[in-house]
This record gives sequence, structure tokens and C-alpha cells, in this order.
Amino acid sequence: MDSLRFYSLITVGSAVALGAYATLRRKPKNPADLERERRSWLEGIGRITDGTVIDVNELQPNNGHHAAIMLIYKYDVAGVSYQCSQDVTYLRQWINLHSCRLGLPTSVKYDPHNPGNSLVVSESWMGLRQ
Repeated sequence: MDSLRFYSLITVGSAVALGAYATLRRKPKNPADLERERRSWLEGIGRITDGTVIDVNELQPNNGHHAAIMLIYKYDVAGVSYQCSQDVTYLRQWINLHSCRLGLPTSVKYDPHNPGNSLVVSESWMGLRQ
């Protein structure tokens, strides 16, 4: 009977150790994957409001950072004005950056619990009115 208890304890201990190893071995997500998940999440739960494109900025690469194209926009939620930017570098195939100009009306999807978390363009949703 003692040997059965001993082998059960070894089996459970091995399973716990294997589970801990698998959890700790998992690779952390890179920033591009985290941003893609954020856009996907906002597509599903986001509310839509009207906004305005302020500018399109191209940031030059420096100190190991890649070149980025930032879409800068503003919108109002519950009387509060927000000014945000979205990195649209990897979404260029869905938008025409040359038509994005100062004052272009747009729709903005935002998180109702955190209105500062928003987007204008994603893989399956487009807020720009062209």
C-alpha cells in the first residue's frame, strides 16, 4: 500500500512539474502580436463615434525601432476630447495614406470602459471615410 501511495505521489509531482515547465517555457508575445490582439478585441467590443483625422506622420527609424506610419486623430466621448494615434504601418494595404488629410471625417471604435483605447483601421474594419 505504501508503494502505491509513493508512485501516485511521484506521478502527481511529475505532472505538476511538467505543467509548470510548459507554462514557463512559453514564449512571450511580441508587440506586433499584442497590437493585433488589441485591434481584434476592439473590433468585437468597441463602440463607434465620429472623429477627425488630424495628421499622418512618418517616424524615422532610430535606436533599433522600425520606421512607423502614425495616423493621428481626435474624437469626443461623453464630453471628453481624446487625441490618439495608431500605428498603421502594417495596415497600409487597407488604406490610402495619400487621401488621409487634415479634417478628414472618420469613425472611431473605442473601448467603452477605457475610451482612450481606440482604433480607426483594423484588418476587418475601416473607419476612414474616403
